[in-house]
Amino acid sequence: MQGQIIKNVSNDYTVLSNEQKYVCKARGKFRKLNLTPLVGDQVLFDEKNNYILEILPRKNSLVRPPVSNIDQVIIVTSVKRPDFDTNLLDKMLSIVEFNNIKPIICLTKLDLLNSSELEEINEIINYYKSIGYNVVLNTELDKIKTLISEKINVFTGQSGAGKSTLLNKLDSNLNLKTDEISLALNRGKHTTRHTELINTCNAWIADTPGFSALEFIDMQPSDIRDNFIEFNTYKDKCKYKDCMHNLEDVCEVKNKVNDNTILKSRYENYLKFIRR
Repeated sequence: MQGQIIKNVSNDYTVLSNEQKYVCKARGKFRKLNLTPLVGDQVLFDEKNNYILEILPRKNSLVRPPVSNIDQVIIVTSVKRPDFDTNLLDKMLSIVEFNNIKPIICLTKLDLLNSSELEEINEIINYYKSIGYNVVLNTELDKIKTLISEKINVFTGQSGAGKSTLLNKLDSNLNLKTDEISLALNRGKHTTRHTELINTCNAWIADTPGFSALEFIDMQPSDIRDNFIEFNTYKDKCKYKDCMHNLEDVCEVKNKVNDNTILKSRYENYLKFIRR
């Protein structure tokens, strides 16, 4: 039979097929092939013996969180407790773009900001919108429901940003566990222990373990450059065809940073990423 993996806990994979759920194990051949089934995978399985036999081709996948066949990633980003982190946001955006997945930025906890902090955040929001990113607030529940409808969505972001809280607001029946923020560490406690696709709001959504750091996997510096999407608007005006917008003497991207057309924090994060 064919089905889709919708949950993974340890070595148990829940496969949905014809509205029935089967808890399956992966055949040993996957270890030999260095292949791990992922939540979101379309698979062929033996429904009598509960074994996954074959993983069908994926359109995309992420390593962290470990999910596949994703339509879009909702990057849940706190502006306070934990503090707004442009480095983490830009890293996630470039990784999502590299994997040909649509990113959506969802900001949380704006109510904790004072007036000057809110003004600063609004300027940043407007920049990300201006370069083509969809930015929503966690209070815009109807808008979020429309955006995620009929799609496979990953909700991810830094620990303590409010992913589970947001999902509970989208569907109060979910009753996902949330936890308080560690003020000493300025980050949340991990509350989600496994990866699962949840069918709600006319959509599949994944609540995944939170994280506060992630790595560029299979990405070269040129891949990072190409997925800072606003740079592509100006690259043809650079002196060198394969300009890295770093040490080159004539670079239009650096010009746009200097005249504040490109957000300075974006460019500084880019330099950190390619020099890692």
